[in-house]
Amino acid sequence: MSPGGIGFDINCGVRLLRTNLTEADIRPKLPQLLDAIFKNVPSGLGSKGKIRLSATQLKEVLERGAKWAIENGYGTEKDLEHTEEQGCMKTADASKISEKAMKRGMPQLGSLGAGNHFLEIQKVEKIFLPEVAKVFGIENENQVTVMIHTGSRGFGHQVCTDYLQILEHAFRDKIRELPDRELVYAPAGTKECDDYFAAMSCAVNFAFCNRQMINHWVRESFAKTLGMKEEDMGLELVYGLCHNVCKIEEHKINGEKKKVYLHRKGACRSLPSGDQRIPKDHRSVGQAVLLPGDLGSASFVLVGVESAKETFYSTAHGAGRQMSRTKARRTYRGEQVKASLAQRGILVRSASWKVLAEEAPGVYKNIDEVARVSEEAGIGKRVARLVPLGCVKG
Repeated sequence: MSPGGIGFDINCGVRLLRTNLTEADIRPKLPQLLDAIFKNVPSGLGSKGKIRLSATQLKEVLERGAKWAIENGYGTEKDLEHTEEQGCMKTADASKISEKAMKRGMPQLGSLGAGNHFLEIQKVEKIFLPEVAKVFGIENENQVTVMIHTGSRGFGHQVCTDYLQILEHAFRDKIRELPDRELVYAPAGTKECDDYFAAMSCAVNFAFCNRQMINHWVRESFAKTLGMKEEDMGLELVYGLCHNVCKIEEHKINGEKKKVYLHRKGACRSLPSGDQRIPKDHRSVGQAVLLPGDLGSASFVLVGVESAKETFYSTAHGAGRQMSRTKARRTYRGEQVKASLAQRGILVRSASWKVLAEEAPGVYKNIDEVARVSEEAGIGKRVARLVPLGCVKG
């Protein structure tokens, strides 16, 4: 296993909520709704969550994931059914986590963070596959959806850092063979491999729990701002998936079925219909795949297909940057980005002007092209195109 082949933001992932609402239902109160979410969901560099955990509680989070959140009142059992791995990798072992990682994680649970992380209120602009979309709960154009994108915060970063150091020390001879020392890896069957997989699973679970709590606060924000009951709004989870992760999966390689450590860095699962890992009510059509775009463009819902076996049932996880953050700060001003988006009816709340400059429209690849290429390559079919109404950025 390679920590560098998974990345520092372990289980940086995306979840999509659908609603019974239309743009007309929320447009008059969109500013207040964004303010409520911005207040309820801590965001920004170094942001801290609203809850305080003891070391014992954090260990429970690391080993139970989103299940811990549900047990403590942050959501419903149905949320787990619609989350990859049901929101918990059972291979987690909190004893493999350093004290430094624990200290970084304790104050950050329940926070959005910074960088490319976001919470976006969207509307359905176009439906490509109505029958599939309906199974996912996406039924009409102008239907409001909510997309949440964040990961394991400083906790996951520290887990990656810790194990890169451990592996660099244990496998110095392998580093000389690699183009980048951060690609150092622990061979399967070694103690270092087993330890890192258990620690990585803890970071995966931290992220699952983090997004589940944010999911809950989004529901509360909608209910309070719109003066509606949560059940009347239909704010239900379509699917929550992860990327920057490693799983033990069975795949056919050179004609032979093998169990492998499959790394998905900048990629997500794209499972076909019938796969038992898909939520039961989606199994007839395939797994929902979520592709976020840049601030101000669009995001896509795709569905997994059988032909994706050529990529070990994986597809892209989003648009991907085409401009560095440094160049973006030289090119754009956050104030101008916000004003330009407002002219298009897209409202933004951000923790800093800097992050708006770094995440300006144009710094990412064209998401329409990414979705089109994914479909033409046979690793996912387009189901719906979602466009932003308002966005909370770290």
